[in-house]
Amino acid sequence: MTKPIIIDTDPGHDDAFALLMAMASTDDVEVIGVTTVAGNAQLDKITYNALRLRELVGRHEIPIYEGCARPMVNDLVTAEYVHGESGLDGPDLPEPTHGVESEHAVDYLVDTLRAASPRSITVCLIGPMTNMGMALVKAPDIAASIAEFVIMGGSFHAGGNITTTAEFNIYVDPHAAHVVLESGVPITIMPLDVTHQAQATPDRVAAFRALGEPVGNAVGAMLDFVERFDIALYGFEGFPLHDPTVIAYLIEPGIFTLRSGRVTVVTDSGATHGQTTADWHREPPNAQVALSLDSDRFYTLLVDRLSRY
Repeated sequence: MTKPIIIDTDPGHDDAFALLMAMASTDDVEVIGVTTVAGNAQLDKITYNALRLRELVGRHEIPIYEGCARPMVNDLVTAEYVHGESGLDGPDLPEPTHGVESEHAVDYLVDTLRAASPRSITVCLIGPMTNMGMALVKAPDIAASIAEFVIMGGSFHAGGNITTTAEFNIYVDPHAAHVVLESGVPITIMPLDVTHQAQATPDRVAAFRALGEPVGNAVGAMLDFVERFDIALYGFEGFPLHDPTVIAYLIEPGIFTLRSGRVTVVTDSGATHGQTTADWHREPPNAQVALSLDSDRFYTLLVDRLSRY
């Protein structure tokens, strides 16, 4: 049975892989909506990227809703230094022939979840969590309809990728992350600890390129552009595909090793702003955290799904 999901995203190169993977996996997940949020770039560019990715694979029936242009409390921090001026530099993507829905993403989340059965919709949070945080503040009752939050965010042992302690998605809007973590909804987290194990090595990039048009050439160009950042920063073999781990978990959870803990986030403006911490022993858990994955199985799954276009 396919699992209905909403993807909240700020594409972004690795977000793009996650969207393409999800839209191809029609026998496992049904993407009932995509919501966009400012993060990797300003909101107008993020939404345009989502529209172009949908156009690339012709999935016009999937509605896209534009969301929040800034975090709940802080000023917006973006990542053009990683993803380029457009937020998705590198590929030559088609111009959209269909636009966004008229409803704001936060209202869409509230309306859709209020109308849903209990624990029936999985929400994939692969950007800053502003839209979901605002929806939960506006309508706390919607938590009952969410089967699970699957989150790409945080870091527990791997250090940060925007500061020494913080991962980007959490850093941009830690207040929204706090709301989500305290919602009482079942949560699975894909932190940098596990996503750094999902590096797009040269052999894996070649496998994507071998897929040809329309998707293979596009994702190859994405990786050509973005790989320079993590290779320079960490000395990795290739850019880690962070966000597709969320979709892979929904399809094949056995790829991952998980541990339960009480996850919290630092919301102050000091040196540890946006840091995630976990109590693995003393406090009642609020999340399960992926700490390792089988990277070969992950890439076999990802290439298989992108080959469906």
